[in-house]
Amino acid sequence: MAHANAELINALRRTAEKLAKGAAYQWGHMGSCNCGNLAQELTKLTKAEIHQFAMQGRGDWREQVEEFCPTSGLPMDLLIADLLNYGLTTSDLQNLERLSDKRVLDRIPVEKRYELRHNVRADVVLYMNEWARLLEDELLPQVKIDLSFMKTEETSVFAHQV
Repeated sequence: MAHANAELINALRRTAEKLAKGAAYQWGHMGSCNCGNLAQELTKLTKAEIHQFAMQGRGDWREQVEEFCPTSGLPMDLLIADLLNYGLTTSDLQNLERLSDKRVLDRIPVEKRYELRHNVRADVVLYMNEWARLLEDELLPQVKIDLSFMKTEETSVFAHQV
């Protein structure tokens, strides 16, 4: 599972929101499918650029991720390496393309969980939002907030009241 971090969580939410609002979506197009839309958000590449990179390799996202070689120099491998730098794993990319990560699916109500279709915009939006919530739930316990400054303010407020 992805390394939970704010940048990835926000990218998942922004991608889901854009898809919900009508961003280009076509599951059979490497630049505007599930992974392609998230890749657009994280890398700022266009759907056309992502698709062009993918056409230099073979297969869909799952197959290209399976054949991923970080030292090949191929544009698609460089793109995948960039996505991994955001905390994603190769399994995350394969699961996103098919909406198949068990931990994400377990959080979706049972009546909807078994009806998800990997190539339906609304299902992709639901999956991405739930994945973002899962990552956020993992990240929040790690966040430490220093509130020591409040103790000095409280002390000074009480000192002025006396």
